[in-house]
Amino acid sequence: VQLQASGGGLVQAGDSLRVFCVASRRTFSTLNMGWFRQAPGKERELVATISWSGGATYYADSVKGRFTVSRDNGKNTVYLQMNSLKPEDTAVYYCAGQIKSGPNYDYWGQGTQVTVSS
Repeated sequence: VQLQASGGGLVQAGDSLRVFCVASRRTFSTLNMGWFRQAPGKERELVATISWSGGATYYADSVKGRFTVSRDNGKNTVYLQMNSLKPEDTAVYYCAGQIKSGPNYDYWGQGTQVTVSS
């Protein structure tokens, strides 16, 4: 499964942005999906996850209440809606897919840059 993340850009603090990730195969509907981010000089961190059905989600404390993860299995797409963006949200955002729940992901997208100016 190939994952293609898009939608990043340059925004101002307080703005909203939606990044999305399109999968190449319909097996996407069987994958749990995650959004990660990596800022310069920092380790990659998990931002949000969504189960294969969309019935379960998880958010890092740093984005809880501001970010929303969703998916459309009919379009092989997972979304990350980011509201009230802060400069500290600046990072490359990656989508990833996993066959089974756990710490490891089997498929990774190439990342999309999100830059939030103050």
